[in-house]
Amino acid sequence: MSFLKPIGAIVLTLCMGLPALSQTLSETDAASPAIPPVVPPSAQFDQAAPAAAVRPAVRMMQEFKDSAVKFDVNELVDILRDRRHEGWVLAAYPDPRTGQPLIGAGFSLDLPERDHPQADPMNPHQFLEPSSADLWQAAGFDPGRLDDILKVFYERKRTWSKRTWRRQLYSLPAQISDEDAAQLVRVGAIQAIYNARAYCRNFDQMSGPQQMAMAQLVYQMGVNLQHFNAFLTTINSDAAAVPEAAPVDSAMLADDAATATPAVGDEAPEYWQAVQKSLMGSEWAHKYRTRAVAVIAMLDPAYGDDPSAAEQRVGVVLRPAVIHRRHGHAVATTRQVAATTHSHRGPGHSQKRRSTARARSRKRA
Repeated sequence: MSFLKPIGAIVLTLCMGLPALSQTLSETDAASPAIPPVVPPSAQFDQAAPAAAVRPAVRMMQEFKDSAVKFDVNELVDILRDRRHEGWVLAAYPDPRTGQPLIGAGFSLDLPERDHPQADPMNPHQFLEPSSADLWQAAGFDPGRLDDILKVFYERKRTWSKRTWRRQLYSLPAQISDEDAAQLVRVGAIQAIYNARAYCRNFDQMSGPQQMAMAQLVYQMGVNLQHFNAFLTTINSDAAAVPEAAPVDSAMLADDAATATPAVGDEAPEYWQAVQKSLMGSEWAHKYRTRAVAVIAMLDPAYGDDPSAAEQRVGVVLRPAVIHRRHGHAVATTRQVAATTHSHRGPGHSQKRRSTARARSRKRA
């Protein structure tokens, strides 16, 4: 029994020390930092995806306010969706020139994001050229839906000729609704407003119709507007020192503009007449005359007083494009008429005339 006494003492000591040991471990756990739970890489990517998915085009739509411009954006959308200005097809169809897929009022479906640097050091606004997929997402549409539309388009393109496209164009099953097409027009209009600021230094100082005219130009021509050097140089110049514009028949424009309501400040009539003339001399203005007259007239400072009179002043100066047709149809110019008439009088023309005269003489005899 004597040897059990030391063992009992040891057991008693251990039992008394357990609470202290437990307390020490608890204090150590409380003092040590918490270990975060292990998150698999796929879950980390899913958590970061929403933030990374906000592309510039989507942010553009979220941040844009209609009050940022002096005209009604909905009115611009109505103008752009007008059949007199743009097409309106609710299924993907090929661009007549490039063959690229379009839909609605000419919305491009497969354009990549493009780099468009600002070449004007005095303009702080940058160009925004997102991809078609970004604009599609900015409109609030599912990306998978865009993939399905493009798949159908390219399947048709492989087997359809241009004649088939023309014949089937307005009978294709609708792939988007009228509301969807209008939303795509609105997205394109907002992008055009952003880029209009990048093209024109004084965009914010323009009147409402003038801002709308700039937005329409950008919407219709896109990056090709950067090649309108005379127009961009004139509109970004000082109103007090307007450069020489392209030569056009502007006598009627100057006479009628003299009777218009004069503008104040930087909106001098002479400055805006030069801006209008720089566009009138372009190939675009003569090729798309109806559209050009409506847009160029909006640049007139007196447009708000009488839009019809402003359009009439431009229409008198801006002549329709000369259409050259093949032999056998109506010709467009006096020179071409003369050349065609002369071409009929070949080597046998004189002999034929003499034979006709002899036959007439015999009949009289």
